[in-house]
Amino acid sequence: MSTFVLVHGAWVGGWYYKRVALQLIKAGHMVYTPTLTGLGERSHLASRAINLDTHVQDIINVIRWEELTDIVLCGHSYGGMVISSVADQVPEKVRALVYLDAFVPNNGQSLLDMLPAEMGAGFADDVRTNGEGYLVTPIPAEMLVNERDVTWFSRMCVKHPVACFEQKISLTGALNRVLGRTYVAAVGPKPPPRPAFVAIADRLREDHSWEVVDLPCGHSVMLDMPTETAELLIAASG
Repeated sequence: MSTFVLVHGAWVGGWYYKRVALQLIKAGHMVYTPTLTGLGERSHLASRAINLDTHVQDIINVIRWEELTDIVLCGHSYGGMVISSVADQVPEKVRALVYLDAFVPNNGQSLLDMLPAEMGAGFADDVRTNGEGYLVTPIPAEMLVNERDVTWFSRMCVKHPVACFEQKISLTGALNRVLGRTYVAAVGPKPPPRPAFVAIADRLREDHSWEVVDLPCGHSVMLDMPTETAELLIAASG
């Protein structure tokens, strides 16, 4: 039996992993799908104070108070920022890292640093006009999920604190002590691959310390291919 901590991305919550979590539980594993502060069922806690550090502490606290060790730590999209910092702070607790079409930052990078400048500018405009000065409106569902999930996704999403995207990550290099590192790249035609994640996957293909796996689906791999995603997570657990 393995223990999985699955960290969601922007605008969503732990609910995003329902399909994968069910597969892992059926296979006899322990699964945690925490929702980050200010999102999902914790959206009533949204505030200007929430940043990347807040979400990193959310996950570190789960690991501490659930007394977890030897975990497979997985992050999707923005969740890659979170798990990178968590693994850097508590590498002794992490057996393997799995990034699902996610950001893989270098020390000193923010999420916005890895996006096209025009997209960052669009977020800034949205924050000023629609986000009370600190929240980013969800990207249109059609860009992130398959057609059958658009209505559900749109209903479940909430705005995300922009400071999470702006804050630059501080990494010591300790996460490199985690030897198992897998990147799952979404390469399906619908929705089409997003350039930021294509660039990250291409970079990691040249790094022999990573295993890069392609899945023929859209960005939300846990929704499009939950069985295959669960199998990849189990494989990463060694």
